[in-house]
Amino acid sequence: MTEEEALRILDEYRAEIDVIDIEILKLLNDRTRVVERIGQVKREVGLPVYEPRREEEVYRNVTTHNHGPLSAGAVKRVFERIIDEMRTIQRERMRQANERS
Repeated sequence: MTEEEALRILDEYRAEIDVIDIEILKLLNDRTRVVERIGQVKREVGLPVYEPRREEEVYRNVTTHNHGPLSAGAVKRVFERIIDEMRTIQRERMRQANERS
């Protein structure tokens, strides 16, 4: 393979990644909308944002359904970051709602 061919192939793969990234972004925003609704319910009844048991259920769900090539540890780390950001969003929305009240 020549360098020119390699660069062309890399461009094709990178274009594929760009499309996948947009799909991931859409799904993350869909997840965030659900998290916002969950936060509203929690706020109404005074439940805490942090639910360690639920987080463990999420980790178990995603690692059980993972068929690679990501390792279970990698999947858990990715979802730890996602959940951490979602928790931050819930807290911010709850704070904003309390300020409006």
